[in-house]
Amino acid sequence: MQIHQQELKDSTVIVVFGASGDLAKKKTFPALFGLYRDGFLPRDVRIVGYARTKMDEVEFHKRTTSYIKNPNNDEAIAAKIEEFKKISSYVSGGYEDDPSFENLEKVLRKVESETHKGRERHRLFYLALPPSVFLPVAANTKKHCYTTEGINRIIVEKPFGKDLDSCRELLGSLKQFWAEEETFRIDHYLGKEMVKNMLVLRFANVALGVAWDKNSVSNVQITFKEPFGTEGRGGYFDEFGIIRDILQNHLLQVLSILTMERPVSFSAEDIRDEKVKVLRAIPPIERSDTLLGQYVAGSGKPGYLDDDTVPHNSVCPTFAATTLHVRAAYRSVPMLTVPRALRLTALNEAKVEVRIQFKDVTQGIFKDISRNELVLRIQPSEAVYLKLNTKAPGLYTRALPTEMDLTYKRRFSEVKIPEAYEALILDALKGDHSNFVRDDELDVAWRIFTPILHWIDGRDGPRPKPVPYPYGSRGPKELDAFIGKYGYKRTDEGYQWPVTNLASL
Repeated sequence: MQIHQQELKDSTVIVVFGASGDLAKKKTFPALFGLYRDGFLPRDVRIVGYARTKMDEVEFHKRTTSYIKNPNNDEAIAAKIEEFKKISSYVSGGYEDDPSFENLEKVLRKVESETHKGRERHRLFYLALPPSVFLPVAANTKKHCYTTEGINRIIVEKPFGKDLDSCRELLGSLKQFWAEEETFRIDHYLGKEMVKNMLVLRFANVALGVAWDKNSVSNVQITFKEPFGTEGRGGYFDEFGIIRDILQNHLLQVLSILTMERPVSFSAEDIRDEKVKVLRAIPPIERSDTLLGQYVAGSGKPGYLDDDTVPHNSVCPTFAATTLHVRAAYRSVPMLTVPRALRLTALNEAKVEVRIQFKDVTQGIFKDISRNELVLRIQPSEAVYLKLNTKAPGLYTRALPTEMDLTYKRRFSEVKIPEAYEALILDALKGDHSNFVRDDELDVAWRIFTPILHWIDGRDGPRPKPVPYPYGSRGPKELDAFIGKYGYKRTDEGYQWPVTNLASL
């Protein structure tokens, strides 16, 4: 077995950089606890938090357990939380100076000497950090804390640069210290249950596979919606914007899995090879294929520019709908045009879903009939449903839109669906790169989006002014016409999923 594929089952220390930050508190430590509670962490594992913040062990444990859920005050879970605290410790220090990392190395050796009696001493470093300190931390970790007595792995959070050039610079610098097989670039969407299910749905079902091509599929929408505004987070959001924050990484990952060819195996490199192939078949986004919006006051809520943390004259989009054209480069291509409506902030609901709309039925005995749609609900309430037409019950022959519904909470009521970060940290411990982003994949992803980002940033002339839409609405009024020109049809205004009242249709 190659060393980079070896599972870390024993003698492992997990170091969480940025341990005092929101990401670590809300995602990383709850995920580590979930794995610990269910027995998936290595035997004798120890967790060491590291950050600039000065705090004692009591405050550290309070932070790391504050987002661990125990709604019913279950005594068994409470006991596990106390155990989790005992295997966790904290070190404060800088991110750019040698003495801080020399001290961290002393702490790690002390921790290992207490629990890891054998020769092997594995280390997993998790960078829950802003990009500005990725490189100094990666460099100092390699210089001072890289064990020669076991396996080293490093997990890096997004964003990976701000455009193609900055991404290449970051990747090149990181490779000076860490080999590709040691590096796990995390995009938490790849850990979501429904995203991981897409490979099975596509390639383990003949019934779906035969219709998954350009002859049957009209268009696909990948939608992300959140019902709240920036609410004091405008500084970060205005710097990175909607496309960098969500489209270029999360939703593009979903798109690549939807459109890739069948891999020859489930091995990490075979899967990632196919993802890169399909991304290379997508040309850079055109301005004419983009709709930008910015929310204004509505539903009693302030607009984007009313947020004190947002520059008063900002033209940063809070909404983006972009169209990606998957060129017919292979034997079968699931879709030629992919309308991707991203509706991030201040909208009417929280939802992430994929909607595959098939072409119209052959005209003849049925006219003005609803199109078939396959919908994959990624969050909340994971579900797969196929919208189809059936005869309405009764004495008359009338086609009725309904659905074949697989809602996870009903079908798998006794099964706990793991959090995305739990799945990805476990993959890193196993050495499985399947659900992590490879360097060439990042490069081609930025190539697709960089021209449109430079236009939005004002590097190629005046910055475009986004169209307004009210807080709490579906988005700009121009959206329906925008997605309509790429083939999307909304022909059943009265339909809702799930169907519960025939009289309403």
